[in-house]
Amino acid sequence: MANDRRVARVAASIKREIAQMLMSGIKDERVGTGMVSVTDVEVSGDLQHAKVFVSFYGTEDARAAAMDGLQASQGYVRKEIGRRVRLRRTPTIAFYEDRSLERGTQVLSLLNKLHAERQRRGETPSAPDSPPAAE
Repeated sequence: MANDRRVARVAASIKREIAQMLMSGIKDERVGTGMVSVTDVEVSGDLQHAKVFVSFYGTEDARAAAMDGLQASQGYVRKEIGRRVRLRRTPTIAFYEDRSLERGTQVLSLLNKLHAERQRRGETPSAPDSPPAAE
């Protein structure tokens, strides 16, 4: 239990520090300010590896370029994490694209279209918690 809390605390610290680096520390032009956000950080139980999940706003080309910029900055990010977060050993950093926000937006859009179509046809869907109508 104590180790789980420590891993969670380290993950939160790494997430906070990388978010700050994205705003002002990473100088690579491909990593545009405001285009990239850290959605999650997973740290291994031995604190040796950190998976950093990032979300991008922009075209596919801009996303690919930003991801390339992040991959190129892994050494700098690791060095800064070592300087900012006090750990015995600094974990290796790996960036992964997180498209869950994009998929969620697509699902909401589809649900809104379905709802609008039902309203247009005069159908009123029952509320999810209401009991089914008696026949």
